[in-house]
Amino acid sequence: MTPAHPTARANRVVVVGAGITGLAAAFEWRRRRPDDEIVVLEAGDRIGGKLHRVELAGSWYDTGPEAMLARVPDAVALVEALGLSDRLVAPATTQASVVLPDGRHPLPAGTVLGVPAEADGLEGFLSADGVARVRAEADLPPVQLDGDVAVGALLRERLGDEVVDRLVEPLLGGVYAGRADELSLQATMPALAAHLPRAGSVLGAAAAARDAGARSRGDVDGPVFVTVTDGIGSLPAALVEASRADVRLRAPAHGLRRTASGFEVSAGSMAEPQVLAADAVIVTAPALKAARLLQEVAPSAVEPLAGIPYASMAVVAMAFPAQEVAAGSGLLVPPVTGRLVKGVTVSSAKWPHLDGGGALLVRSSVGRFRAESDLQRDDDELVAAVVEDVADLLGLARPEPLETALVRWGGGLPQYLVGHPGRVAAVRAAVAEVPGLEIAGAAFDGVGVPACIRDASRAVAALLD
Repeated sequence: MTPAHPTARANRVVVVGAGITGLAAAFEWRRRRPDDEIVVLEAGDRIGGKLHRVELAGSWYDTGPEAMLARVPDAVALVEALGLSDRLVAPATTQASVVLPDGRHPLPAGTVLGVPAEADGLEGFLSADGVARVRAEADLPPVQLDGDVAVGALLRERLGDEVVDRLVEPLLGGVYAGRADELSLQATMPALAAHLPRAGSVLGAAAAARDAGARSRGDVDGPVFVTVTDGIGSLPAALVEASRADVRLRAPAHGLRRTASGFEVSAGSMAEPQVLAADAVIVTAPALKAARLLQEVAPSAVEPLAGIPYASMAVVAMAFPAQEVAAGSGLLVPPVTGRLVKGVTVSSAKWPHLDGGGALLVRSSVGRFRAESDLQRDDDELVAAVVEDVADLLGLARPEPLETALVRWGGGLPQYLVGHPGRVAAVRAAVAEVPGLEIAGAAFDGVGVPACIRDASRAVAALLD
């Protein structure tokens, strides 16, 4: 006998994971089913997952995601639904530069995650030979793809190494902490991949993707990104309050089995587990933990889930004495520079609510997939190395920080390697065979806050609609 479908009457839904995906799912379930019991199981000792904030120089400061896409509706709509729209703020500047071996260069406009739509405007950023290589791409034979490919493999063949090393790597590295030569084109650049067959060239596909994005927005004049004045890290607590969920910390889910009426979820101590009956279960844990949990109820999901690796990274938040810096919203730092850090955000210049506090607020990230050795330093050594790198990159006249905070994200970012869409499809298909069960999170269709919220809503709708 299979579990009853929750549309009949789900008295209790169990959500595994109290990151943004799990808490957004709890909130959405409460909006749709106000009388149900919602239990959220979290293995750690706090809510929010990668959404995290610290107090830095008297201000709330995000050490997880510090911006959300405003031109897709999911995150902004959630903030509005929580009654917090008055706390949304747009950046004062988004002008970033890329640090290259020959100096600092403004990020060229009109690219699609660093992929240019034309050669014009790349002079100085690329060598003369590099610009010529881009310009000649439209005359190459049409692109012929047989399934998914690595971003780097396609772009190096069509546009040359400089485009990958100087443009694409710093942008993809910032989003995924991954490497262009391993990341999936279809998963990380779906718009570009979708336009390639008709365009026949990378330049043509990038132009089509850029123009389609403008048309879908209706050329709306508004910010691309927004944040929340007291930190995106404030959203988890607001979601718990609004969802009225029963959140249980230090309660890792380690067993899931089907029963005649639904599911039983084992959580907490392995020696003395707590067993919860549930009519529906939404799993939002990282891929490997989800694989272990689903091995009995959805065994076909285990292998594709286990095939999604994660990169570790760290964020260092720094408050320096107030001083002028000419770096716009920040700097992107590709691996070709040999630097430790992969990016610097000048938060007190980027965000109006962080300006005027008497300090220069900066954050920097360290760590890429397969480069975990950069993180194998003790906390003091890592912070000191990052501070030195940042002070040099920004040319600080007063380089001694007033305050610092280090947050490590061990196994924090899923890697969308070649073949990722196929793995996701296999997981979805396996889970769909189990009535009352759904899976969602950053491991599947996007690592950003809006993508996680959208996947949470999709999972709830799949169970209730």
